[in-house]
Amino acid sequence: MKIAIASDHGGFDLKQKLIAYFANKNMPLEDLGTHSTESVDYPDFAKKMSLHILQKKADLGILICGTGIGVSIGANRFKGIRAALVYSPVVADLAKRHNNANILVFGGRTMAFEDVVSCIETFLNATFEGGRHQKRIDKLDME
Repeated sequence: MKIAIASDHGGFDLKQKLIAYFANKNMPLEDLGTHSTESVDYPDFAKKMSLHILQKKADLGILICGTGIGVSIGANRFKGIRAALVYSPVVADLAKRHNNANILVFGGRTMAFEDVVSCIETFLNATFEGGRHQKRIDKLDME
């Protein structure tokens, strides 16, 4: 599975920790920026990640801003994106099993690194259930 990661300045520190953690597990994350704590606009990174996923350059995206709210709103404006603001392993599991999320969103200022790792690991070990859930997902992209 190819995973991309992006953040604004509020999520930069968490992003860097996640990149190092997954590199140590031989699971490299493609870094779409930002590359410092200098102030940037979160919608730019939500758009960059969403297009990356829609163009099938990665199977899963991880987006981080200060709270996760801004990038979640930004990413979900794109048809075909299912960005889930995740804050616990239970929510991560359901984001995969019921919603087949293609972007996980976290708050860099609201979540501990260990909790984020637990959520990502839970998501990666879950399986989309399909069935009635697929029918509901299909409705999300109707015009």
